[in-house]
Amino acid sequence: MLLNKINPYVVISLLSLVVFAADGQTLRDPTLPSASYQAVTITDTAESLVLSSVINGASSFAVINNKIMKVGDRVQGVRIVAIGKSQVSLSDGRKLQLFQSVTER
Repeated sequence: MLLNKINPYVVISLLSLVVFAADGQTLRDPTLPSASYQAVTITDTAESLVLSSVINGASSFAVINNKIMKVGDRVQGVRIVAIGKSQVSLSDGRKLQLFQSVTER
């Protein structure tokens, strides 16, 4: 009598959930890197300086390696000599340049 009251669509749905749940354990996430993927670690970050932005005004500031710096500050032992519109000059002769925006022409 109980079988007559059970909707066959509910039974089919429950059985398909059980089958798909069992198969879901064997499926691999396609967004994960392959098993042969090896991450590359950069160990020489002490020498790399990245200029993120420049703020010009009465006082000029530059964001280098995610730190706000001004003229006279030292970054990795090198003094900042000048901060221009899109570059920073260092005491060792290096110049850090901002990347131009993709929309600029």
